Amino acid sequence: MHLWSTPPIVNGFIVLITFFHHTHSSLPHYDSHEWNWLRGALATADRDYGVLNYFFHNIADTHVMHHLFSSIPHYHAIEAIKAIKPVLGEYYQYDGTPIYKAMWRDFKECIYVEKDKESQRKRGL
Repeated sequence: MHLWSTPPIVNGFIVLITFFHHTHSSLPHYDSHEWNWLRGALATADRDYGVLNYFFHNIADTHVMHHLFSSIPHYHAIEAIKAIKPVLGEYYQYDGTPIYKAMWRDFKECIYVEKDKESQRKRGL
C-alpha cells in the first residue's frame, strides 16, 4: 500500500485543506439567508503547499477555481486559475502564510456564523 493512499493520511489532508481554505478570518462568512452559490464559491482562498501541490493534484493552490468550475480536470487547473485571477480581481483570495503560523492563527481566530436578529426575523424565528 502506498503511503499517500492510507486513509488516515488522506483524510487528514482533506480535513487540513478544508480547514485552511474555508476558515480564514478575511473570508466572508454568510448565514443561510445571505448565502448564494457565487458567494459560497468565492468564500475560499488559494494556498501554496509547495511540492505537496503535486500530490494534492493542485486542489489547494487552485481552490478558488475548483469552487467556481469543479468540472475542470486537475491537469488544467493551473492554466484555469491564471485565466480567472484577472477576472476575479479583488474577489480572488490567496493566503501565503506559512502552514504552522496559519494553523495557529486559524484555530485561534476561526469564524463561525451566528444568526443575527434581522435574519431570524425575516425567517420567522
